[in-house]
Amino acid sequence: MVGTLVVEASDWVEDNAWVLELAKSNPDIVGFIGNLRPGHPDFAANLNRFSADPLFLGLRLRGLRPSEMTEAKALADIKRVADRDQTIDVHGGVKMLDPVSLIATRLPSLRIVINHLPFENWDGDPAAMRAALAGVAAHPNVYVKVSAVVRQREGKVVTDPDFYRPGLDVLFDQFGPDRLVFGSNWPVSDLIAPYEYVHGVVSEYFATKSRDVAEKYFWRNSHTAYRWLPRGAAAALLA
Repeated sequence: MVGTLVVEASDWVEDNAWVLELAKSNPDIVGFIGNLRPGHPDFAANLNRFSADPLFLGLRLRGLRPSEMTEAKALADIKRVADRDQTIDVHGGVKMLDPVSLIATRLPSLRIVINHLPFENWDGDPAAMRAALAGVAAHPNVYVKVSAVVRQREGKVVTDPDFYRPGLDVLFDQFGPDRLVFGSNWPVSDLIAPYEYVHGVVSEYFATKSRDVAEKYFWRNSHTAYRWLPRGAAAALLA
């Protein structure tokens, strides 16, 4: 690993400042997706404040009801992000798919990354997964972060790669090699399995693809989706 893009889970506004301050002296951090609530009276001021730092690359929408994402005030604030050529991450599972489609339609220039696929709702049912994702997959500005792959059953980690392949095949077929983004989901992933296994499952899957496709998944697509800064050891990737 030569660099990381930090995605903020905290709801505290000042934690955005804390991560940006940390990044100043840590070149391994190549970008930061912050956490502000669209529709809040202070949204525009806080977005202006944090966007003054070039490492601030966008926002994660978390803890919002689907209806909140498409309210007029929220959409106006999300457009502010699009106008800055920044990225929106969306967390919240299946219920967020329809709002993502609406936002992607209204703001076709906005890059949107759906977090933590494949969702457990579709385990063992790739046909349902394919149908549920068809709408968002039709939007070329929507990416998916493949970061919730590993499962436990009866308290044990599922180690059979064939268990994961059908869901990964659906994601690859629908979004193609250019819109799948690797995500660690660390440290939450430690609750499911050791990180080397979390990484190993997707490594094994993409080992069946070409080197070019694997590189797109593991780092190139993240640069397309987030426009992270080439700094530290990661700068050599874009040299």
